[in-house]
Amino acid sequence: MIPTPGQPKKHYGLGAVNYHTGETVLLIRKRKRRSEIAQLLQALLDKHPTGTIYLAWDNVVTHQDDDIEAVVRGAAGRLVLLYLPTYSPWLNPIEMLWRHYRREVTHCELFETVTALLEATRVFFARYNQTPAKVLSIIGAPIKVQLPIHTPSNLCLCT
Repeated sequence: MIPTPGQPKKHYGLGAVNYHTGETVLLIRKRKRRSEIAQLLQALLDKHPTGTIYLAWDNVVTHQDDDIEAVVRGAAGRLVLLYLPTYSPWLNPIEMLWRHYRREVTHCELFETVTALLEATRVFFARYNQTPAKVLSIIGAPIKVQLPIHTPSNLCLCT
């Protein structure tokens, strides 16, 4: 008999990136079902307690369910879902960040444990949350330059 490793331990990264600020939200879960997607939506609402959140996402079957509809309804118009065309990952900014993550963290790497991989994932996103301009560059968003001078709050600067 040859011993087999059994079922692989899987973890899924569920994430979102703010196209204007470069901030990311990451949830790591053992499953990627509708309830976990609803948890991501709730995490976004918790992170941004005021204002409207426009969320671009694809038409994956896990994005359509009563759990998700309940979060959207509970947000009372603060969460607007923008469905992207089928098979168009290049239109979703988070996909560019996932590609960068794979190049930097998992490409040609062999982690001894799942825990080590999860820690490398958390470190990657924590590091990039400290440098949102890099995230904006990766996802192709325009980077807003902050002026080094103090301006009155009612002054509008136009370019």
